[in-house]
Amino acid sequence: MANVATNKVSYGETNDAQKNVFDLGAFVGDLTVEEDASSDDMSLEGLQQELEECKNDDVVANILSKGTTLREYTKGVENNLRQVELDSIQDYIKESDNLVSLHDQIRECDSILSQMETLLSGFQSEIGSISSDIKILQEKSMDMGLKLKNRKVAESSLAKFVEDIIVPPRMVDIIVDGEVNDEYMRTLEILSKKLKFVDVDPMVKASKALKDVQPELEKLRQKAVSKVFDFIVQKLYALRKPKTNIQILQQNVLLKYKYVVSFLKEHGNEVYTEVRGAYMDTMNKVLSAHFRAYILALEKLQLDIATSSDLIGVETRSSSLFLRGREPLKNRSAVFALGERIKILKEIDEPALIPHIAEASSSKYPYEVLFRSLHKLLMDTATSEYNFCDDFFGEESIFYEIFAGPFAVIDEHFNSILPNCYDAIGLMLMIGIIRQHQLIMSRRRIPCLDLYLDKVNISLWPRFKMVFDMHLSSLRNANVRTLWEDDVHPHYVMRRYAEFTASLIRLNVEYGDGQLELNLERLRMAVDDLLMKLAKMFPKTKLQIVFLINNYDMTISVLKEAAPEGGKIQMHFEELLKSNTTLFVEELLLEHFSDIIKFVKTRASEDPSSSSEKAITVAEVEPLVKDFASRWKAAIELMHKDVITSFSSLLCGMEILRAALTQLLLYYTRLSDCIKRIVGGSALNKDLVSISSIMYEIRKYSRTF
Repeated sequence: MANVATNKVSYGETNDAQKNVFDLGAFVGDLTVEEDASSDDMSLEGLQQELEECKNDDVVANILSKGTTLREYTKGVENNLRQVELDSIQDYIKESDNLVSLHDQIRECDSILSQMETLLSGFQSEIGSISSDIKILQEKSMDMGLKLKNRKVAESSLAKFVEDIIVPPRMVDIIVDGEVNDEYMRTLEILSKKLKFVDVDPMVKASKALKDVQPELEKLRQKAVSKVFDFIVQKLYALRKPKTNIQILQQNVLLKYKYVVSFLKEHGNEVYTEVRGAYMDTMNKVLSAHFRAYILALEKLQLDIATSSDLIGVETRSSSLFLRGREPLKNRSAVFALGERIKILKEIDEPALIPHIAEASSSKYPYEVLFRSLHKLLMDTATSEYNFCDDFFGEESIFYEIFAGPFAVIDEHFNSILPNCYDAIGLMLMIGIIRQHQLIMSRRRIPCLDLYLDKVNISLWPRFKMVFDMHLSSLRNANVRTLWEDDVHPHYVMRRYAEFTASLIRLNVEYGDGQLELNLERLRMAVDDLLMKLAKMFPKTKLQIVFLINNYDMTISVLKEAAPEGGKIQMHFEELLKSNTTLFVEELLLEHFSDIIKFVKTRASEDPSSSSEKAITVAEVEPLVKDFASRWKAAIELMHKDVITSFSSLLCGMEILRAALTQLLLYYTRLSDCIKRIVGGSALNKDLVSISSIMYEIRKYSRTF
């Protein structure tokens, strides 16, 4: 077969060039098939298809390319196969000994493997037996584990039952004979657990052990309740001792024994009710007495600010607060001016006043200072008591029953003060104090004073509105003749109004109460009307204007201190000041330069070169020019003195004089322009005052202020 393969390769290598041009179809066409005895059994069906399939076969193509017939090639192949077979037989004969040895080795291996099979079968049988034994042992182990677990559970439950139901002698000794201390309270906790155990668990109630233990537990409960009741009542009575610091006693003593109260609440409800009632009664009386004494001490420190006659529109002679109409601005009355009183809002969380110290220094305070101090004490006391009641009793409702007394004492005091309070500034300060206190209690997260503070706030607003309306009515119903004084300086009524309005605006900046702004607008309208009536009492228009300007300027100055950014009321008075300043400038100039002003207003706009009968001539303007040149400096000096004496505010006077001189310069400039257009007007140039000279004089007077 190797030779055949070699021949095939040889054929393939030598005839590669020819197979590409070999025509299998042509060769097959010349093929002749010889007939033999078996030709009848042969079938050539499919021969053509097989030839087509072998068309591209290298070996077939190589054979056919040599022109050898198939039969010859077949015989050659058979000879080669026979030779190969003979060679193979010779090879097997040569290796016969080795084959015999291999056969023997295989038989020995087969014997050994048979023995191993037997041995492994025995092992398999033994392993199956061991597996069965292990399974049995596992089942027994699980059964024993379950029994052990059940026994442990039973032991634990039984041990807990025994522990919970037995009454140790040591516990009996402590409950009966021990002092109420930390150990006693720990024993109370154990007793409480036992009492709850026998009361709650239905299985315990059915146990025989309970019949022996329950009477003893009941005796211990009664003894414990009786003992701790006597103890806690004794501690509560200590609160009634004079000069006792209640908060220290609560924090350092009572809170240490708060479990005593919890024990009574759970196992001695009737006794707990007595303790609760005793504490509420004690604290109600103690705190009521403390607040009553504190209020009485504060009342001795009160400084009376205003009475029912201290109103904006009341005549100054009817009140001792104003000594004269032209009261200096620096001596503002506390009735209408806020002044230093606003500091109370910045000291809102300062400690409460200590009355005996303040009394020793002979200090007196406006009521809002006492009001803040009283409510500061109330807030601190209420906060401490609310937290204590919640911690000690676990009931917030106790606080309200305790403080019913102190609230009544404070309400009684406040109801006696409020109807007689005519201090509108003080009322607004108190409203601000209440708002600040509400914020403080909110930050503390203590709601116990919410209703009380709301009630106080609601009572303050109507009183403030009533006092405010009294001020408003005093302006509307004021007697102009009795209020009028022959003095153009700011009127004391206007000063009161300005300070009063500025105070309320300043207090309202933070809160922006719209209703108060409406009321201030009503007050502004009333004072406008009264001021106009007072101004009309002056015989001369100029005096009327000076009076209005002085009052408007003073009002604006006071309002600017309260709200520098300005407001509707301030803007209103600024507009009035501006319009009256323009009127005064005209009046002042007419007083000294009436001829020039009249000429400039009536003739200066005419064309001097026109041929009308009333054309402006040199003769017409010459007297005006000479008159101005002769006395303009003296007239300006008189205007300066007039302004200095007429206006209270130097700054306001400076602005008015500057405006007057500027207007004079404008009039004179128009006159000069008119003269330049007149035929022959150049003849008057020698008498005309130069514009620069007038400007110099204006600057000189501007520097004198």
